[in-house]
Amino acid sequence: MNQARRGRPRDAQVDERVLRTAAGLLLERGYNGLSIDEVAERAGVAKTTLYRRWPTKDHLAVAVVARLQDDDGIDDTGDIRRDLTDYMEKIADALNRMRSAGRTAGRDDRSAGVVAELVAAGARHDDIGEMGRQVYARRNALALGLIERARLRGELRADLDAAVLLDQLAGALYYRVLVTGAPVDRAYAERLVAAALDGAMNRKEIPPCP
Repeated sequence: MNQARRGRPRDAQVDERVLRTAAGLLLERGYNGLSIDEVAERAGVAKTTLYRRWPTKDHLAVAVVARLQDDDGIDDTGDIRRDLTDYMEKIADALNRMRSAGRTAGRDDRSAGVVAELVAAGARHDDIGEMGRQVYARRNALALGLIERARLRGELRADLDAAVLLDQLAGALYYRVLVTGAPVDRAYAERLVAAALDGAMNRKEIPPCP
């Protein structure tokens, strides 16, 4: 009995072209200004091809952000305070980029912007929610590895729960963007990491008060 013919494999170049085009539109115009039809036209791809890959604008927007996030690495210099601050700053930069997407220049807008739309997309579509969890699982694994290595070399407490520490840090950034609208920048990342590590550092590593 003959096996059923498989569909044509996905063209990675098409995916790259579409996601790059969609990222440009999303950052320029915001979530409301993203159009699958316009992305297809600008990328030189048939609309049917796009809709097979990303059936809604929600799916395309989340795929764009997942791609952008996967490009952000985590450095391990052996200084957990510095490394976590650098990583929190990268998250803050990404959140600010999404928050300001499509915003009119000079406008004082404290809304969460695209960030809130992506959270809502995950609630609207189970598959998008799962995609988001997979993206964060990959990123969290890198951050948890960073924290675990610092724990093993004695820089952090032996009984530290790395997942709780990461939740404290990343959760605070998302809370400020999604709920309070307060700014997130390098200075805030430094204060956030310092406050979290005060309870996580191995006591012998905490410098004495002057």
